[in-house]
Amino acid sequence: MIARLKGILAEKDTQAVIIDNGGIGYQVLVPLSTFYTLPEVNQPVSLYIHTHVREDALLLFGFQTPLEKEIFLMLISVSGIGPKLAINILSGIGPEDLLQAMARGDSLRIRAIPGIGKKTAERIALELKDKALRMAGDQPAAAAGVSVQADKHVLDDALSALLNLGYPAKSASRAIDVARAGLKEITLEGLIKAALKILA
Repeated sequence: MIARLKGILAEKDTQAVIIDNGGIGYQVLVPLSTFYTLPEVNQPVSLYIHTHVREDALLLFGFQTPLEKEIFLMLISVSGIGPKLAINILSGIGPEDLLQAMARGDSLRIRAIPGIGKKTAERIALELKDKALRMAGDQPAAAAGVSVQADKHVLDDALSALLNLGYPAKSASRAIDVARAGLKEITLEGLIKAALKILA
């Protein structure tokens, strides 16, 4: 089982990255919270890994911090939540906010995440509240975003991230436009977070 992977970041997008290690390219699915912290392509990278084995595939899920991985493992312990949905949940709210919502048993906040229905949100709030309360006092500070020029590439990446989370194209595009207008400094992380708040 792969628990940690170090190598060169060969490719990256808002859903997955490819890490070159010893001439082998490993595809790793990542949440947006990890994507924000990635270095530029061709730079060294190290991620905590969860190895998910299915009959037809071996999937790697990567995380920048132990907290993200721990929350991911908590989520997939809930009935009806698979690893890809857990990644989408982390992308839709962020690990620190999600941890606080779970600790409060705030099913309404969890339900606001795209792809999460009422019953699933209630299961998360009920089953993970005690674990989240124990973890909440030891959460690390949120990683700072890397400033990038607000060009078409950044806007396209932000739109792609929102579409991947399940938001309609028209609503996502409008939210990005509103978010962009309200930000003094445009970063990909800041743009996506602001758009998510508008869409919530």
